[in-house]
Amino acid sequence: MEFKKLVSTRRSVRSYLSGASHEDLEAICKAAQQAPSWMNQQTARCYVLETPEVLESLRDAALPPFNRGSSANAALIVTTFVKGIVGFGPDGQPVDDIGNGWGIYDLGLHDAYLILAAKDLGYDTLIMGMRDVSVLREKLDIPENEELISVIAVGRSDTVPPTPPRKPLDETVKFF
Repeated sequence: MEFKKLVSTRRSVRSYLSGASHEDLEAICKAAQQAPSWMNQQTARCYVLETPEVLESLRDAALPPFNRGSSANAALIVTTFVKGIVGFGPDGQPVDDIGNGWGIYDLGLHDAYLILAAKDLGYDTLIMGMRDVSVLREKLDIPENEELISVIAVGRSDTVPPTPPRKPLDETVKFF
């Protein structure tokens, strides 16, 4: 799909007919790996939930009711980043005031690639920040050195949400 169309048609979808196939989930994760990262450290990690038993068990245990319903029938990808690497020097100290914020920044780039790759393959997505981190960490065996950031629903939408309004460019951009 042409990039401009890809960006303009991607939506946060809250109703799914089905999840993405295993092959497409692999392709989506592989595309996300192409995102730039601090010194090519690639600290983003994905935990892909695709089997019905695992999906329903974790959806019920780790998502609040609104997100549980909004992601029904979709596959889920939990994204994390390895802490203390990106934005840190060889001595283990932050290189500036942002520290692990650089890991979140890199994961945001990774997740943007992920949702655009999904759209390019005909899937829709929903990035969910409300989740029970302790349940996900325990059930998916996510190590303590990884910061769990988001749960992303990936699937075929049964609705086409309208284009949400955007602020005028002059409210968000300053040219000098």
